[in-house]
Amino acid sequence: MAAGGLAGLLPAQTQLEYALLDADTPQEKENLVYQYLKKMDSRERDLTVPELGRDLQWLNTEGPISLHKDLCGKVVVLDFFTYCCINCLHLLPDLHALEHQYSDKDGLIIVGVHSAKFPNEKVLDNIKSAVLRYNIVHPVVNDADATLWHELEVSCWPTLVILGPRGNMLFSLVGEGHREKLVLFTSITLKFYKERGQIKDNNVGIKLYKDSLPPSPLLFPGKVTVDNSGERLVIADTGHHRILVTQKNGQILHTIGGPNSGRRDGRFSEAAFNSPQGIAVKNNVIYVADTENHLIRKIDLELEMVTTVAGIGIQGVDKEGGAKGEEQPISSPWDVVFGNSISGTQEDDVLWIAMAGTHQVWALMLEGGKLPKGSDLKKGVCLRFAGSGNEENRNNAYPHKAGFAQPSGLSLASEEPWNCLFVADSESSTVRTISLKDGAVKHLVGGERDPLNLFAFGDVDGAGINAKLQHPLGVTWDKKRKLLYVADSYNHKVKVVDPKMKNCATLAGTGEASNIIGSSFSQSTFNEPGGLCVEENGRLMYVADTNNHQIKVLDLDTKILSMALPILNPEACDVPDNLPVQKDKITNLPKLPKSAPNVQLASLTVAPGQTIQFLLKLTLPPDSKLNEEAPNSWFITAEDNTWLLQGQCLSGEIKDVSCQTIIPFQLPRSHLSAEAILAVKACLYYCSKGSSACMMKGISFSQPLQIASTNQGSLTQVELIHTFLTN
Repeated sequence: MAAGGLAGLLPAQTQLEYALLDADTPQEKENLVYQYLKKMDSRERDLTVPELGRDLQWLNTEGPISLHKDLCGKVVVLDFFTYCCINCLHLLPDLHALEHQYSDKDGLIIVGVHSAKFPNEKVLDNIKSAVLRYNIVHPVVNDADATLWHELEVSCWPTLVILGPRGNMLFSLVGEGHREKLVLFTSITLKFYKERGQIKDNNVGIKLYKDSLPPSPLLFPGKVTVDNSGERLVIADTGHHRILVTQKNGQILHTIGGPNSGRRDGRFSEAAFNSPQGIAVKNNVIYVADTENHLIRKIDLELEMVTTVAGIGIQGVDKEGGAKGEEQPISSPWDVVFGNSISGTQEDDVLWIAMAGTHQVWALMLEGGKLPKGSDLKKGVCLRFAGSGNEENRNNAYPHKAGFAQPSGLSLASEEPWNCLFVADSESSTVRTISLKDGAVKHLVGGERDPLNLFAFGDVDGAGINAKLQHPLGVTWDKKRKLLYVADSYNHKVKVVDPKMKNCATLAGTGEASNIIGSSFSQSTFNEPGGLCVEENGRLMYVADTNNHQIKVLDLDTKILSMALPILNPEACDVPDNLPVQKDKITNLPKLPKSAPNVQLASLTVAPGQTIQFLLKLTLPPDSKLNEEAPNSWFITAEDNTWLLQGQCLSGEIKDVSCQTIIPFQLPRSHLSAEAILAVKACLYYCSKGSSACMMKGISFSQPLQIASTNQGSLTQVELIHTFLTN
């Protein structure tokens, strides 16, 4: 067994660390590590890692792995991590680089030992999502009870432990920023044990979880925002490393970057991002927190160009800033929002940045101006505004003395009496405010009074400190109602905060991590929602339901979670016949209420290539009016005959029920069967004029088709008529 855990390594490794500080050349360093290994290998008794429990759950493997059997003859790097931790995420590029250099054939294996901080992180499905989101390609074990963590007396995240081929502990590295040592220690360990014939080149049964997943139009969308008109959405499609600009019905207007990660400025077709998160839009300009590139990017929709405005492309450690944006290193920006300086003449002349990597809030000066408690700043300067850089839940009248813990969401309330930034401070499980008059940082809800306690989380509605959140990642201000909405990510809920009374209550979600679109907010579910936004008029809220790979639409007036926004490619209406229909376009269409009637139409004889015009005429009950702000839509499905959908526009908006909606449909020129059934469906939201009650109603028309080889004429019209009855 491990004698005293990692403490047993401390005396010898401390000596090595001091000796390495005095070494001048790479050769000297290698010799020192080599001599250290000789000493460790000749010990009478190995410091041995205990075996992992056989009942633990594994990811990215064909089955459970035994450290002492399956990994005998391998140099093993154990990565003790928890997926919420920004420092753990900063370590992943170092591990990726090591995996690129050495494979299991070379004798190296990395094993992620997931040791959860939050209860939500103990759930295997949530760890699966994190493994996908962060592109982890080595084995990961869910040590939910932190058994190995306690056995080895690990004390913080992240911690790396390097094992020799007998499961013998050789080195430990605590925290981030040790890439050079990690590579040095592992490369010399491999060399040392290869010379002694103790390294085996057998394959370990790795089976990547990501290889078993179906394609999806969105992959872990982190944030969503809506422009002032309410007509355009901007989505950070984080897992696809791209930014999407869509109409409010989901029709894509611009795709910028993706599907692979990279770092490139230029035209939309050549630009590349790496796990972008926060986005801010004004007119035709979008600013992006390009998180894993450690950059702030600017998208110009008119010029169709992407440029870098802050960051140098590698993780910064500077906690002060003050250089010109493109010369200033920054660290894991997670959200951005426009704001105003206190002396500027232009609106939106500051870009506020949630700098998760250094536990601070920064500012990028889009014009010259002055920040609270600061001096005049030139255009383009990027600097720290609030937060000491210590990971704390510390409030203070002086912004530089306050402490944040991985701030991940920002929203601005510029009007009096608020005039503040709201901050979703994820690792302290709080929402905080920063005054834009004097920079004072104050508590709003969640957490507790001890600034060093980052474990005061839960799921409790209440006021101020009595309310409890679990790793909130997003906030958005509702100007109309003077309320703040919070993406309470690890509780799988959207919560609402009245900042005047400091009351916090559940608005939507049951707390279960799943994907149910219910008829009411209280019945609907989410899975780690990461961001949210509200239209200028306060009607619709859009939620980035991250682990469900969806944008959900919530009607704040009717309290109905209406649908997952369908993401429709622009080419969906103009695709050659021979292209296969994309499954994601079908699966992401809205679902009708169970009560929706199904109208059976008479069979129609048609020919390949022929166009059918469906004429949709829907009538609402007396004294009812269409809710024009809601996503009223039609869509087409063909469950057992998806070949019919090749090259089709599968959905569209219904803007006015007083006139008929024309839905064109052209049959493919090649057909796979002589009979098929097409379904045309509609989903409407309408309100009774005399009351506040609003309804969501649906209708489905089933159209049987007989496909003949002879020409039936170029155009056939089919009327689809239905009257909705009063409830």
